[in-house]
Amino acid sequence: MRMACCSAAVLAGALVGEPLPARAQETLYPQVERGRYVLVTGNCQGCHTEPGDEPFAGGRGLETPFGTIYTPNITFEPETGLGRWSRDDFWRAMHEGMAPDGSRLYPAFPYPHFARMPRDEVDALYDYLSTLPPVKKKKPDNELPWPLSWRVSLAGWQWMFFRPEPFQPDPRKSDQWNRGAYLVEGPGHCAGCHTEKNLAGADKEDRHLMGGQLENWAAPDIRGGANGGLAHWSEDDIVEFLKTGRNARTAAFSIMSEVIELSTQHMVDEDLRAIAVYLKDMEGEERAAPPAPDRAVMEAGAAIYFDNCSACHVSDGSGVPRFFAPLAGSGKVNNEDATTVIRVILEGARAVPTKAHPTPLTMPAFHWKLTDAQIAAVATYVRSSWGNHGGPVSASDVADLRKRLAEGLGPQG
Repeated sequence: MRMACCSAAVLAGALVGEPLPARAQETLYPQVERGRYVLVTGNCQGCHTEPGDEPFAGGRGLETPFGTIYTPNITFEPETGLGRWSRDDFWRAMHEGMAPDGSRLYPAFPYPHFARMPRDEVDALYDYLSTLPPVKKKKPDNELPWPLSWRVSLAGWQWMFFRPEPFQPDPRKSDQWNRGAYLVEGPGHCAGCHTEKNLAGADKEDRHLMGGQLENWAAPDIRGGANGGLAHWSEDDIVEFLKTGRNARTAAFSIMSEVIELSTQHMVDEDLRAIAVYLKDMEGEERAAPPAPDRAVMEAGAAIYFDNCSACHVSDGSGVPRFFAPLAGSGKVNNEDATTVIRVILEGARAVPTKAHPTPLTMPAFHWKLTDAQIAAVATYVRSSWGNHGGPVSASDVADLRKRLAEGLGPQG
């Protein structure tokens, strides 16, 4: 889909009369702009930029249950980046998970999703990346134990879990639905966070988009049909959230805030609507009722809530829509995995600033004030009140997460 203006890099060069990089001169502006939009849909900047460093120069550590994997430099610097890669090299990495030297790429780089992208989209992305200022930066070595540090071991993983199959539209569905399916399952790689992984780190197909855990956060179920995590959201709710970082039901923070800041707020409304249509067509699974919380714990949690939380989130958990997130009916609160609720109470949270809402709102941290038992009590109260069905939280769950965050440990395997 063509946008109205050229990419910032190309436009800046044209305005000041500076020559474009040699590779960029080989392409037409519409092709470069198409590549810029492909990059936006895939949120390449989020992973390939270390906070505070040059964009796309890599070096960001991605925590996995197996160790830390550092992202590569994807500027066209010849020694440490993609400067010596051909279009075929780039296509093979995106489509087959193979580097130019024949070594296999770790699936922390989501090529199982990028493999669904057609060649012309991948070529456009290559052409756009070639216009970016080259940055010389070598990435750190991955911190993985043997034999996982031995890339040959990935041959078995790819044989069992990877099929390089391009996206195939469903002829029974509308063009809008198929566009949404392509964006979610292809460049958007939503399953990377929102799908539970097996012991080998591959997606559990029977849990597709039903929630997952990443870097000590619990990503919610994003299925929008009956019994899905977004069943109570409308298409408009989904579009507003992806476009502005907020809606009447919640606000984005943590990893999702990066997705919105760098990706979805820059997408055209037609694509956001297509994503909403696709998600709303996916039914979830009916959950068993959680165990009833202890009455004494609920009474303690209620007292803590009214002392510390009700000023913003209101006594009945209704909050102030688009300012202080409602807790009643919240997908994060009702998630079977209470990790995000516990972490937000411990560390606080900051809503993402976007073009629509440039002033972020912040929730304070309570790790210094509340004990593990108190945090467990208020989390249990919130997850079991106002029609919520998240279930009880134990003090040991809080203590474990507090320790992992304090020690900078990766996610629990």
